Formats: sequence, C-alpha cells, structure tokens
Amino acid sequence: MVKRLRKTKADKHTDLSKIRHSASHILAEAVLALYPGTKFGIGPATNDGFYYDFEFVRPISEEALPRIEAKMKALIAEGRKFSRSEKTIATAIKHALADEQPYKVDLLEGLKEKGHKKVSFYTSGDFTDLCEGPHVKDTKEIGAIKLLSLAGAYWRGNENNAQLTRIYGTAFATQADLDECLLMLEEAKKRDHRILGEKLELFSFHQEGPGFPFWHPKGTWLFHTILAYMRALLAKYNYGEIMTPPILNEELWHKSGHWDNYKENMYFTEIDETRFAVKPMNCPGGLLVFNKQLHSYKELPMRLAEFGLVHRHEMSGVLHGLFRVRAFTQDDAHVYCMPDQIKDEIKILVNMIQDVYKDFGFTNYHIELSTRPAKSIGSDEIWDKAEKIMRQVDKEENLHAAINEGDGAFYGPKFDFHINDSLGRNWQMGTVQLDFSMPMRLGATYIDKDGSKQTPIMIHRAILGSLERFIGILIEHYAGALPVWLAPVQAKVLPISDKSATYVKKLSGELATAGVRFEIDDRNESIGRKIRDAEMSKIPYMLVVGDKEVQAKKVAVRHIHEGDIGQMALSSIIKRIGDEVDKKK
Repeated sequence: MVKRLRKTKADKHTDLSKIRHSASHILAEAVLALYPGTKFGIGPATNDGFYYDFEFVRPISEEALPRIEAKMKALIAEGRKFSRSEKTIATAIKHALADEQPYKVDLLEGLKEKGHKKVSFYTSGDFTDLCEGPHVKDTKEIGAIKLLSLAGAYWRGNENNAQLTRIYGTAFATQADLDECLLMLEEAKKRDHRILGEKLELFSFHQEGPGFPFWHPKGTWLFHTILAYMRALLAKYNYGEIMTPPILNEELWHKSGHWDNYKENMYFTEIDETRFAVKPMNCPGGLLVFNKQLHSYKELPMRLAEFGLVHRHEMSGVLHGLFRVRAFTQDDAHVYCMPDQIKDEIKILVNMIQDVYKDFGFTNYHIELSTRPAKSIGSDEIWDKAEKIMRQVDKEENLHAAINEGDGAFYGPKFDFHINDSLGRNWQMGTVQLDFSMPMRLGATYIDKDGSKQTPIMIHRAILGSLERFIGILIEHYAGALPVWLAPVQAKVLPISDKSATYVKKLSGELATAGVRFEIDDRNESIGRKIRDAEMSKIPYMLVVGDKEVQAKKVAVRHIHEGDIGQMALSSIIKRIGDEVDKKK
C-alpha cells in the first residue's frame, strides 16, 4: 500500500510561507540599498523558497549574489519590525509614479480594473512595498536565508514584455533546516535529468525545435516500455483505446470552452480558409468519438483512453528539460457514466493511481481537492453538486485530501495526486476531474432505461500526467539508475581480453534468447575502465568475463548498487533479472 501523506515537507513549519514572503521583502530592500534606481516587479513566496523580479540600471551576474545576501543578513539582524498600512488605489498609483516604479503602477492599474478600492503596503525600516502579506512581526523571525541563482523572467510571463532579472532564494526557520535543504539541492544537481538524459543517450533538445524533445533509441525504448505498462493496465480495467487528430477546427474549441479559458496556450493554423487549433488537450476529440453513435445506459460506464500528443504554447523562459515542454504525450482517459456510477468510478481511479505509483517506486504521496476557479464554465448548481461528490469520495476512501480553493479545472473540481521522490521533493502527477459541463456543451447523450435521452457525466483522468515529464521525474528519482524492468540496457558484458570472444558469443546468444537487453564492451580498454564506464552509464548488471569465468563457465557479476556479488552461472543471473522484471523490483 502506498503511504498517503497529509502534509508535505514544506509544512514542517506552519509559518514557512510567511518567513519566505518576508525574506523576499528584505531581498528587495537590500537590492534598493545596493543598486539605487532599480525597478521592482513581484516577489512571492514559493513552495521551495522565494524570488523577486528586478529591472537593474545595469545588468548584474550571479557574482553579485553574495554581496546582496550579506546585506540581507545585516538587515535581518537589526530586528526590523514589519508594519502594515493601506492606501487608496489612486494614492498608491501617484506614489508609484513619483517613485518611477512602472511595474508597480501596472500591478495597481490591474487591481483597479478588478474593482479594488484600497491596497495594502508593508514597511520595514525605510523600505515600503506593495504587498498583501502576511509577514513575520520581526525580521529576526526569518531565521536562515540563502540566495541561490538568478535568471531572466518576462514581466507577467509575456515574452512581448520587458525581460527582468529574477533572483531566487530560500529561507527556513533554522540554519539546520537550511543546511538540509542545501544538501538536497546539491544532490538534485547531480540528478538533473537534462544532464543525465543526454549522458545516458535518452533524449536531447535542439535549437531547431525549442521546447520539443528529440528521443534517442534508448529513450524511445523507455518511453514505449512505460506505454506498454499503461496499456496492460487499460486491459485490466476494461478500457478501449482511441486515437484522435492533433488538429481540429476552431469551432470545436469554442463549443468545448477551451477558447474562452485556454486560447492563450494554444497554437493555431489555417487550412482551406478555415481556422484550426493544434489540440492542447484530448477531451473534445474523445467526445467526438463517443458521439459518433448512440449509446445505451447498458454500455455505461464507458472508459476510453488516449495517449495523445498535445501542444501548448509555453514561454521560452519557462521551458525546462522534460518538465516543461511544448509538446507532450498525456496518458489521458475519459470515463462516461451515469450519475449513480460517479462515485464508484472515481474510487476505481484512485486505486488505479495508487497501484501505478507503487510499481514505479514512489512510496509517498498526498492528495489535493481543487475547487472552482475564477474562470470556469457551468452553473453554480452543477459545481456544488460536483464538489459535494468529490468530498464524499474523499471521506469514504479516507484520502485526507487537502482543500486547494480555486484551483480546479475550468470545467470541474479535481483530485490532484502529489508524489514525493527520493529527495523528498513534491511533484504533481495524476489527476481525476469531474465534468458535468463539457458533455452537455458538445451534445453527448445516451438512452436511459425509460427510453429518454440523457447527458452522461464525464470523468477526466491522467495517472502519469505527461509521459515526458514523468520520465524526467523517474530519472531524477533514481539518479539515472533505473530499476531493471525500466533500464534500456539491463546488463553489460565486459570481456577482459579477446581470448574469451568465443565464450562471450555463446553468452550473448543465451542473453538474447532470454530477452535480456544487453550490450558488449569489447573496446581495447582496461577492465577497470570498462566497469567505471558501465557504472557511469547506470547499467544495473555488469558481467565480467575473463579466463577464470571461461574455465568455470560462469560470469563475474557486479551490481550498480551492491558492487561485486561474485561468480554466477549465466542461467542464475538471467533468472535474477527476470524475477526483478516480474516483480518490478
């Protein structure tokens, strides 16, 4: 059973967000003291720390971070109090204009358009910043800080706007907590999937297709192994698999609601003087398949899955290896059901997701229940009904879901599953989304017991989310040393010299017949070098062959985690590998 977590590691201190928000304020104060004339953007707390966006008079480099950090520590040590005040929007804009802070003016104008009359400010020392808060009472409560890096960031995430300098940092209540975090960050650098992915010859990125991964043979094998696993799961749970086109006409996206709620993330083209959109999601195409014929209530629930390649327009500044790409494959599925089937179907999905995470080696996760967002479709009545069902499932299945207000899909509430990897980092993964609206908007129906036409309820689900992102997480979770069942190369045969060539050829035939994925390193290199290279390539098993092994008709086995495990008959190592594959060890 996968362990469900009620809290993430970030909840260790309940005031951690407040500490980090306050540290961001102090960062801005330190920057202004050291670099007069700097323009200020935004500076929120994040799950991992905080950041602040600046426009410097002259660009700075990471070499400036120790100086800024030292100034921050000096300000914190003074024990400055934070005080809150309010101004009318008009007064605040006047002050921001006088201080020549155009980004603050932009923020204030946006708040004015939304109907805000007043805004809050926080002051420490001589520095005042537009801010909702809250902050700590005294800067000494901030604890321990560290500035980590800087990067470019477009204002409001729009590449047509000015590019600012974003300074990242983190803060904790104690130095011990900070030291633990910094150790984890160092380990995370070693596990960076972008570096390991290229070293292990899994994938690469190219300027000719920014944000679009290029899969190499080993990476393609890993990709399709995961697909095969998921397809076996579909068969177990009686899913049908469909395929829908990557481009569909614009009218469909108006009907589905994506046009009003998602068009800024979509790509468009024109064919025969008709506007088309490259699909950012699979659900409208799946509904067209469902609608192609009239269905009886006896066919429901109907479970249709699609491993659909979708495209989303992401700004270049947020692209990040496989974690943030412009084209990715969703392990998507939609369940069409009647009202009295909803809860049972959601419960089935929860258990599916739990089984999958266990097989891939993720032992901890927690769940969030996200409710109606500001931009949404559907009536209040529908949303109330959908959220009530989700809360009932949460209670009946003892999910202990944390409530994430206002973060649901635009068409319905959802359960989001967050896994913790081997470094304790949190990743949002699977999702189960309840949708009463889209089937109605696209005219989906079934014939009920009384002969009447009814609209089915649609449950959207993804377990891995994006296969590309999931592979990136797997690489970092295992530091590239994937378990045997997922390893593109399970064993490497390492002959000490050419004398064993005949025996190596015999071994190769037996490995191939047994279905073991292997390579032979017959380079004219020392055995020590061959072993080091195999370990760097994260090969689970190394099969060393020398004169002793030829005489004994065995192989000397090394394991990437266990080291030298001695001579074994080839049949024994083949069985061991097979057992690990079967058990997904």
